[in-house]
Order: sequence, then C-alpha cells, then structure tokens
Amino acid sequence: MIKEAISVIIADDHKMFTAGLKVALESNGLIHVEDIVSDGKELLSILKPDMHLIVLLDINMPHLNGLDASLKIAQQYPFIKIIILSTYHEGHLIQKARQFGCKGYVVKTSEIPELIVAIQQVKAGGEYFFNASEESVSDIQPADDLVKKFQLTRRELEILELLRQELTNKEISEQLFLSIYTIETHRKNIMQKLGLKTPAALLKFFLTNGNV
Repeated sequence: MIKEAISVIIADDHKMFTAGLKVALESNGLIHVEDIVSDGKELLSILKPDMHLIVLLDINMPHLNGLDASLKIAQQYPFIKIIILSTYHEGHLIQKARQFGCKGYVVKTSEIPELIVAIQQVKAGGEYFFNASEESVSDIQPADDLVKKFQLTRRELEILELLRQELTNKEISEQLFLSIYTIETHRKNIMQKLGLKTPAALLKFFLTNGNV
C-alpha cells in the first residue's frame, strides 16, 4: 500500500529559498507542497476550514508576521498544524510559538531530513521543537570564555574556526556537507553576534583574539 504524501503549504517571502525547499521536500514522494505564499495575509486568504495539512511558516514576513498568523490559524483552522521555519533560534520565540499554538519549530540551518522528520512527527499528532539550550556553546567542554560571551552555537563555533583558516563558503560547505545557503546563513548570524559588518572586521577579530 502506497502511503499518501503529507500536504504542506510554505509561507516565506524568499522565493529562491522556497523554490529549493519545495524540490527538496518533494524529492522522495513523502511530502507534497500544495502552495507557496509570501506573506501572512496571503496565507490566510487561501486557507479553508476543512483543510488538513501542515504550514511551514517563517516568522519575518511582510504584512503579517508568522507568529501573528499562527495565532489566527490556531484559532480559526483546527485541522491545520503549524511548524515555524525560521533563522531565529532564541528561546523566547520558541516559547511564544508554543503559546500561539504551533506544533513545531525548526531553524533554517537544519538539514532537510530533520525538517522531514519534524513534518512527519507533527502530522502523526506529536510536536517537534528545536531546543535552543542544547545548541548553547556552554555545553562544549572546555568552553572558551570569549565564545561564551557571544553565545555561539556548536555549528557556529565550527564554522568560525574554518573561517579563521580562510576557507571559502564553498569549501566550508563541502567540508561540513552543508549547503552554501546554510553556510551563508550561519556566517551572517556569526557576524551579527560578534558585532562585525565586514570581512576586514572579521580578520581584525581573528588577529586580536587568535585561535577561536
């Protein structure tokens, strides 16, 4: 007996990302992407009370953000389940997503297999929430005081070390078996946490602090 594919709607305003995500999710036949929308208002306009599906919902979208949209969906569409898919991994946002009725929270730096597991788990009636505390670099022993100060994750610490070795995004992606998009997202997050804006500033950071 062939298992029916899980129906999904993607709500995210980054078109290149959503196009790639659709292809990746549908590659094994387990998931079917019903539609792609670019903001919260558009999402609400296409939903119907009898829909049984999962919405992958970005937080930062125009017109109506993902968290506000999730609250409306939870109140009005009892058969629709929401998984937040975001670059943000702060604990207070994950907690708020729970409070607003979301059944899952996955960060965009996760791999596709993890997202598929989250979708399957939520479809089966469970939950799947990214654990921000587990990603804290404070769990790494021994932990450097400098790294603790900036609250880097395990993966960010790993990528920062490869950047110190002057590897390109492509070289890092090949070494870690991650997509270039994932590396670029991590790199952007690292720069924000360190308060740096340019490659020259990053180089100065390495010269000042030595090995990370």
